[in-house]
Amino acid sequence: MERITPHAVALSGLRKSYGDRPAVAGIDLLIAPGEVVALLGPNGAGKSTTVDLLLGLTPPDSGDIALFGQDPRRALAAGLVGAMLQEVTLLEDATVGEILTMIASMHRTPMPVDQALRLAGIGDLARRRAARLSGGQTQRVRLAMALVPDPGLLVLDEPTAAMDVTARREFWHAMGEFAATGRTVLFTTHYLEEAEAHADRVVLMREGTIVADGPVGAVMARVGGRTVTALVPGARPAELLALPGVVDARAAGDGHRVALRCSDSDGALRALLARHPGARDVEIRSASLEEAFVLLTGAGRAGEEVAAR
Repeated sequence: MERITPHAVALSGLRKSYGDRPAVAGIDLLIAPGEVVALLGPNGAGKSTTVDLLLGLTPPDSGDIALFGQDPRRALAAGLVGAMLQEVTLLEDATVGEILTMIASMHRTPMPVDQALRLAGIGDLARRRAARLSGGQTQRVRLAMALVPDPGLLVLDEPTAAMDVTARREFWHAMGEFAATGRTVLFTTHYLEEAEAHADRVVLMREGTIVADGPVGAVMARVGGRTVTALVPGARPAELLALPGVVDARAAGDGHRVALRCSDSDGALRALLARHPGARDVEIRSASLEEAFVLLTGAGRAGEEVAAR
């Protein structure tokens, strides 16, 4: 009989409230081994609570959680799960190598410390004390700590916070190398371009529920159409919204640049140029993940922020 491999993550009917405020309002989520999944949502969406629940850091009010078919705490103890969390404090007087060696000693089959250092891009920091690390270096050490158990599932909470552009590029190269071995990666980020570039799948949350789940391209396609941006001197978004084929119009940056989300970009562009022959620097592109994020989660409205936990 063929053996069925359990899901890396299986959440069913998951609920968690704080007082009378529901943080997670009954979500179901399955993540197969080998997937790279971005969990996104505006402030208060329930994203961080979901991560805490699946790692066993807080108990759910109801629902079931299984990681590789096991209880979260058992899966963590077995080294099946590694987590990179922002709240982890390093031992300031210990060196990076000492910290990782200590963590490795707690696991039966850890990844060699040298390999974890290399994957995290900090091979030159093994002898540096934690107190002397920069913010970006500290993030890399947290990544190495998550890699040491040699996990099948790696959970990353805002992993590139405090990293510069070069460090972020190197980080995602390392994650690509890790995921290429068939491991599962679940990450949260407020850099939506990271999710668009590196995730196989995105899960969008709002108000404790999942509002979209699928491959990046499929989620972007849900908002439909294309976006036309142009410099249109003297035009107001409210006026442009009346053009045929335009379903949303807004200012795009400084000056007179506008962005028109269109159900018919060709018809909208013809109408725009006929009414505003002085329009210039026209660009037409498909919907981005950021636009899908805003439209599907409501981020950016009523004081919500796009960068969210």
